[in-house]
Amino acid sequence: MPRINDAKILIIATDGFEQSELEVPRDQLRERGAQVQVATLDGKPITGWDQKDWGREAEADLRIADANAFDYDALVIPGGQINPDLLRVEEDVLNLVKDFHNEGKVIAAICHAPWVLVEAGIAKGREMTSYGSIRTDVINAGAKWTDAEVVTDKGIVTSRSPDDLEAFVSKIVEEIEEGRHQRKAA
Repeated sequence: MPRINDAKILIIATDGFEQSELEVPRDQLRERGAQVQVATLDGKPITGWDQKDWGREAEADLRIADANAFDYDALVIPGGQINPDLLRVEEDVLNLVKDFHNEGKVIAAICHAPWVLVEAGIAKGREMTSYGSIRTDVINAGAKWTDAEVVTDKGIVTSRSPDDLEAFVSKIVEEIEEGRHQRKAA
């Protein structure tokens, strides 16, 4: 069971990520001692969406296609409407999510990011939450949707919105420190 200060965490995102949903987990997990890397589609910096307009840039450490689930303890996917909608059509993203899932590693998705889990085929039979507007999508994928600040099912952590970031980050830490989770392969 890794301690958070020994953990290696990958955040995947592209332009249009919800600003706080990338920055808060990245910064708070780093403050707790975790090594956190950001992977983007092209390995270049990306620009966030901050409430009603384009926000700040986030540096990238690598391309998503070059990331390997075996090198990390957890995967974090920020939401916003744009980011997960663009990510969920990328084969490299879906394969990476499935690899994290099949290895029993922590996967954390907030806001609209559960769309990526739905597309990767790992929502069926899970307890999950999401931003309210994609509730029906999550339910139609076979998940049991709950209106709660954070929902965890065998290392799959989901939250609704930026208002839930404190609980989201705390649950990521808890799940990483529990170690691998036994799940049926995707």
